[in-house]
Amino acid sequence: MSVDDSLETSAEHVHTATPPLLVQTAALSTRAIRGFFRQPQLWIPGIVFPLLLAAVNSSSLSRASLIPGFPPDTSYLQFLVVSVIVQGVMFGAIASGNELTTDIQNGFFERLLSAPVSRPAILFGRIAGGWVFAAFQALLFVGILWPFGGTVRGGIPGVAVLVVMAVFLATAIGGLAAGLGARTGEPEAVQGFFPLVFIFLFMSSAFFPTALMSGWYGTIAENNPLTWMIDGARYQVIVGFDLTEAAKALGISGVLALLGLWFATTQVRRRWRVAA
Repeated sequence: MSVDDSLETSAEHVHTATPPLLVQTAALSTRAIRGFFRQPQLWIPGIVFPLLLAAVNSSSLSRASLIPGFPPDTSYLQFLVVSVIVQGVMFGAIASGNELTTDIQNGFFERLLSAPVSRPAILFGRIAGGWVFAAFQALLFVGILWPFGGTVRGGIPGVAVLVVMAVFLATAIGGLAAGLGARTGEPEAVQGFFPLVFIFLFMSSAFFPTALMSGWYGTIAENNPLTWMIDGARYQVIVGFDLTEAAKALGISGVLALLGLWFATTQVRRRWRVAA
């Protein structure tokens, strides 16, 4: 066998021995998803708390739908459908992104760096757990709230918009959480990030229409990107499927997803250089 043939055989062996990017990402994603669902303390709050808050708010504020300026022919529970999904996704995405910090602390992250594993697969494999859980949450919340009056008038296309928006939002929040985890290596830093996210949610149209707000609070809510996303998704719920409003909801959440991925990628690359 010639030298060229030997080199070609060796290259083929390395190529065969090293799985492609999609295979590596799928393997790490499966690990992340299984690990996430095996820890109920990570995902139960993201289901129970938003539903409890919706039950309390819809009961105590049910007459809010009678206020002039509130969307007509809409119950307060129906108004809250998108808010419940967004809250739940934020809970789950932060917990999922924080798992990268656990990988750093227990040394699994460094073992991956020493293995022939694609660097993007390490990040996307971890965030994938948040994607699956976000889609599951959106469908679960719609299914639970529908019999109580939280119907989605946009039908299947409207529900699809809610699911895709949830996945994009999980990418954004999970990316920010993963980036903070990679930057600090401390779960406390990621947990401290959680209240800041909810401040932006409460200063939006998540729980009340901006048309009924006034002063500086109303100004902030009207210019909050979460308001634009939530209003576009809510249109699918309280009015019906609309392509323009759907594009607004998915466009805003998609931009947030790209920003989250950019932040996570830059911080994980920094961690790679430090570990190297």
